[in-house]
Amino acid sequence: MASDMNVIGVIEAGIRAEGSRQKAIASNIANMNAPGYRRSDVRFEEILSKALRRDDNFDATDLEPEFYQPMNTAVNANGNDVSLDTEVGEMVKNSLRHRAYMSILKAKYNQMKQAIQV
Repeated sequence: MASDMNVIGVIEAGIRAEGSRQKAIASNIANMNAPGYRRSDVRFEEILSKALRRDDNFDATDLEPEFYQPMNTAVNANGNDVSLDTEVGEMVKNSLRHRAYMSILKAKYNQMKQAIQV
């Protein structure tokens, strides 16, 4: 079973990953008219899943998001594959994930606070 501190570490790693993903989305939008630009994304969930399968007591501070180019979207005439609709959708999903991580972290800290006060 994962310790409370490791759970908090995983949540914090998730928050860092969402921050990195937000940077990738911003970069994609900023370069949506740049010829030859290919969109980037962040791989975190797969990294977390592998770590959880390997060892329940892994060090969550070692979890680092990884930037990559999916290369699975249609390319337009100037060789660019960024779609504003897609990026806005990704931004909304990213914001919801970030909000969920923050809510879970807050609940975890409140749980610890209540345990101390007993």
